[in-house]
Amino acid sequence: MMNLLTPFTHRSVSRPSRWRGILASLILLVTAQTALADPPKIQVLEGDGHGRMMQRFLFKELDRVTAIRNQGFSERKTPQAIEAHHKQLREKFIEAIGGLPRRTPLNAKVTGIVQRDGFSVEKVIFESQPNHHVTAALFLPAKAKGVAEAAERVPGVLIPCGHAELAKADSNYQKAAALLALNGMAALVFDPIDQGERMQIVDEDGKYSFWGTKGHLTLGIGCIFLGNNTAQYMIHDGMRAIDYLQSREEIDPERIGCMGNSGGGTQTAYLAALDDRIKAASPSCYITSFPRLLKSRGGQDSEQTIYAQLAWNMDHADYLTMRAPTPQLVCSATGDFFDIRGSWDSFRQAKQVYSRLGYAERLAIIEHDGPHGYAKPLREAAARWMARWLLGEDREIREPEIEVLTPEEIQVTPRGQVMLLEGERSVYDMNDERLAELKKQRGEFDPQRVRQLAGIRPLADIPGASSVLMKVRDHAGHTVQPRKIVLEDGIELPAVLHWPDETTRSEKSERILFVHERGKSAESEALQALVDQGHWVMAVDLRGTGETLQTNGFFYAKRFGSDGLDVIMAYLLGKSYVGMRAEDVLVAARDLGGGKPVRLIAMGHVTVPALHAAALEPKLFSKVELHHGLASWSQIIRQRVSFRQLVNHVNGALAHYDLPDLVEAIRATGRRVTIHAPTDAVGRPLEASARPKPQE
Repeated sequence: MMNLLTPFTHRSVSRPSRWRGILASLILLVTAQTALADPPKIQVLEGDGHGRMMQRFLFKELDRVTAIRNQGFSERKTPQAIEAHHKQLREKFIEAIGGLPRRTPLNAKVTGIVQRDGFSVEKVIFESQPNHHVTAALFLPAKAKGVAEAAERVPGVLIPCGHAELAKADSNYQKAAALLALNGMAALVFDPIDQGERMQIVDEDGKYSFWGTKGHLTLGIGCIFLGNNTAQYMIHDGMRAIDYLQSREEIDPERIGCMGNSGGGTQTAYLAALDDRIKAASPSCYITSFPRLLKSRGGQDSEQTIYAQLAWNMDHADYLTMRAPTPQLVCSATGDFFDIRGSWDSFRQAKQVYSRLGYAERLAIIEHDGPHGYAKPLREAAARWMARWLLGEDREIREPEIEVLTPEEIQVTPRGQVMLLEGERSVYDMNDERLAELKKQRGEFDPQRVRQLAGIRPLADIPGASSVLMKVRDHAGHTVQPRKIVLEDGIELPAVLHWPDETTRSEKSERILFVHERGKSAESEALQALVDQGHWVMAVDLRGTGETLQTNGFFYAKRFGSDGLDVIMAYLLGKSYVGMRAEDVLVAARDLGGGKPVRLIAMGHVTVPALHAAALEPKLFSKVELHHGLASWSQIIRQRVSFRQLVNHVNGALAHYDLPDLVEAIRATGRRVTIHAPTDAVGRPLEASARPKPQE
């Protein structure tokens, strides 16, 4: 058990002894050197299943926006209406990922060539942005080498890789590329960031700990605050890879295709939706529908979740139709974690769009009876699709035994990692640069902009919450009153009001609102000490904490908190947990104060919503105390690795404000703000923080 004199951390990290005594008002009252066990927790909400409260709330919103989207789909039947809608979606999508970087010289090089029977493999490196390199392998048909005449040029197909650690060296992606080359088409398979030779955080020997999913998510957290997305980097890399394909004399620039699996299926779907140069596409083991995905597996990587896209009615079917009637083949798998029912839902809806446009034959689907992965039947189907639309031939394509290159044979860079190249810029470096630019452009602090970005309504506009009073009882030697603050749409905040004894009350007695990331039952001894001073203390479980803590966090739980799935779903819906929890704080303060200002104490990551609440409605609060909370969002960008900060996102906030700006805004109103033991992005004392090594 910990009390308010013992600094809190997100992880089990020892704290310097000088941090003891951070609450001066309790120094004389709490003297025990050995922590005692917390008394039994007070259960306010009846029954069980409260850990799914936020999930139910968000599912209801998901159903609402899905119904709106489906209604709009049913009404758009003319080519003009369909194209206008798709144009709007493309614009919103590009805006949501932070726009696309300008094109700069590729400075492409071939670092080696490997011959195989019927094809060759050229090891390629180019700069998608200055000093930011992409490693790739170009599979060329034997007949294509040395071709100069336009009539003899071959189609070029881009193959973005899925979440395989080896990326382009993975046998499945090599086989897909080789199969195309054996059938008269060139194929460029390239490493995404944090895979293959493009790990973004490495030590001097090229060793790394973050790759694939974890790498993309870790980068994605920082991107959110900057108003961009991991997808921005990946889409730009893909477009520059097409630039490279078109630069090759052997390749017909007018016959470009794209096919990829899993994360590569995501990139294929995005590129086919946005890049007019793609004449045929085949996303594999990705296309489903958000209602099916979110109600089964849950949201995926940061590049697969675009801010507020559900709020503006964009689902997977739209990736297939945004450039209709471009020929597209959906490759799917019966046992995929991308729900096969959603694959068919999206296909059927997209098929209707193609039919309305008069090109029904240009959209097809294949369902492989197997698990998630680029299985041989899917590779063969994609190759046939490319032959049909890029070669103009319906041919039977069967994959023979293919001798793939070893990782050493296909290695492009001298030491196996681009980050070991002199002067190389990582995506984190580019996020640093974006942060610096945003700081220069930032104007004066604007509370209304904060409200808009975080989604916090004025107090008067938050629906009137009612407190359901429960039986007053004695608990661990003092009087408590369990309460349930009822909000809209099924949100209930469990709370406990601790009453001071009449003999301790005085004119100096305060009403204190206490919020903690572990909920209302945390720090019970310290709360009792405050009550013994004569204060009323109401401890509240903000949504998703305490009794309503989400317990089904999937892979998000280990690195991004048990509520990671719900936070991602909220992000897709254009909602911020910071904003929703800030409104919880406001409603609880209004309930506790009854017209008088209250003292606010917040601990852990809920200091961020508490800070927003106090900055926007300062009249509700007499003073604010923040303990062991994140010092600034900028710290997340600088530090790279930002465990458990996903819940603290406000999309695009750093273009307009940072957490210290909120502190200054509160102080400008004459309220006192005290900050105790601020932390870095991984929960360590700020003065002890440093950019973590890859193994941390």
